Parts: sequence; C-alpha cells; structure tokens
Amino acid sequence: MKHDLKRGALLLASATLFTAMLNALQKLTGSQLPALEIIFFRNLFSLPFVMMIAARTKMTLKTHHFGGHLIRSVVGLISMIMVVVTVTRLPLAEQQVLSYTQPLFLVLLSIPLLHEKPSLHRWVAVSIGFSGVIVVALGKGLLHSGPDSVPNWAYVVALAQGAVGALTTMQIRQLSATESSTTIALWQAILMTVATALPLPFIWTTPHMTDGLCLVAVGAFAGIAQVLQTEAFASAQVSAIGPFAYSGLLWASVIGWFGFGEIPGIAMLTGGLLIVGSGVWMLRHDRPEKRPVATGGMMAPTNVKGT
Repeated sequence: MKHDLKRGALLLASATLFTAMLNALQKLTGSQLPALEIIFFRNLFSLPFVMMIAARTKMTLKTHHFGGHLIRSVVGLISMIMVVVTVTRLPLAEQQVLSYTQPLFLVLLSIPLLHEKPSLHRWVAVSIGFSGVIVVALGKGLLHSGPDSVPNWAYVVALAQGAVGALTTMQIRQLSATESSTTIALWQAILMTVATALPLPFIWTTPHMTDGLCLVAVGAFAGIAQVLQTEAFASAQVSAIGPFAYSGLLWASVIGWFGFGEIPGIAMLTGGLLIVGSGVWMLRHDRPEKRPVATGGMMAPTNVKGT
C-alpha cells in the first residue's frame, strides 16, 4: 500500500462531512417519520455503494458464520436506531461528540469479552474520555430542567450508543478472522435492509416530497461516506489519518449552528476536547490496523483491533 497521508486525510475528512450531513437529514426527518423507516431507506439506497466497493475485490456472500453476520446486523441496527433517536433530540454537535466514546467502551468491553489487559495509557485515555462525557452531560441536560431542555434520557441513549457501537466493532473483529471485509459489508447491507423492510407495513408513514428526497439523500450520503472512508484507509495508515475522523465534530457544529440554530456551549467544547483528546491519545499509542473493515457506516476513529 502506498502511503499517501494527504489523500487519506482529505478523504477521511470528507467522509465525516457526508456523515454529518446524513445525520442532519435524519434529524429533519426523525420528527416526522419512524426511525425504522428512515433506516430502511438509508440501507436500501446505500446498497449500490456497498456493491461498488465489493466489485473492486472478490465479491462473495459465501460464509461459514451466517449466525455471526445475523447477530452483528441486529446489534448494528440497534445502534442505527439509537443514532436516529438521539440526533432528533440532541444538538448535532453533542450527539457527535458522545459518539466518540466508542473507543473508550472498546477498552472496557475487551476485558470481559476478549480477556485483554488494557495498558496504563489506555486506562488514562478512558479516564480522560469519560471525564469529558461528564462535562458534556452536566453542562447541559442532566442538571438543567425546563420547557426547552433536552430530555435526560437522550444523553443516556447517546452514551449507550457508544457502547453498542463498540460491541458491533468487536463482532466485526471476530468475523474478520475468517471473513473478508467485503463479505461482512454485503451481509450487513442485505440483512439490515430486509430486517427494516419487514415492519414497514405496520409502521409506514407516507413521506412528503421533501422528506422523500431527504431519505434518498440519507442513503446516498451513507454510501458515499463508506466509499470515502474505505478509500481513505486504503491510502494511509489508520494511526496517521485517524485523528482527521474527529473533523466530524467540526462539521456537526457548523451544520447545527447554521442549520438548526444550535450554538455549542463551553461545556460541550470542553468535554468534546477531552473526549477527542482521549481518542487521539489511543491512536498515537496503539499499533495501526493492517486492513480496514467496511461496515456500512462511519466508525468511531480508533485503531483498536476490529475497527
């Protein structure tokens, strides 16, 4: 692999931009349409892009671990539902910064599930990261009540989404021992599309023209983000370009400010700095990934195994 830092960084920053835009569109449609309906169209319209990635390598659905793909898709679907629920109720920047807790939960879950012993620097990073979570939560939400306050449970769900995302990453890590990244991505896209299609007759809400266009864009942006991310990690080492994935916080802040009038507060900025700093700490102290795994969505920026 030719190491092209400039190309990899630009592609990864662009991927986070498309992810921020799809979250903004999910925020717009989330107040009008059921979460499962939004996720169905997200997976349906991103499927062509997954096929595009798969076509560049040996495209195959052959697997000896269908149960593993099924479990991974169920957990991934739960994570997507949590994202739609939280972006609908939280400011985009706050939801984005809380999603960066995934690397922290990876460290914690690796102890009971993988029997790993985290190093001292990882424990330091986890401590710093979760102190940032406390700053964000206490700064706005958990200690503030009133008609315009964000519901407390939304912060809990956003934090839980980081844990569920970490669990999804660990499942990918286990599958990637025997399955190619192409196979994992294809099965995820297919299974999630089918799973979200089944309840549609019972929850269907006919979208207006504007919402319909937003749903198409959500799927397209998700697919484009995946293509860009895949190309980014094929261009340079994760440890070198990983910090650029945190540019998603910048995009979310700008879109939230100008699109929804969400002005980031001091608590969010301070807590976000601590959380992002903890992630960069781990990126700089861990070994880089040998290969990226296409997962059908943006992963938290970390080079912990299984990302």
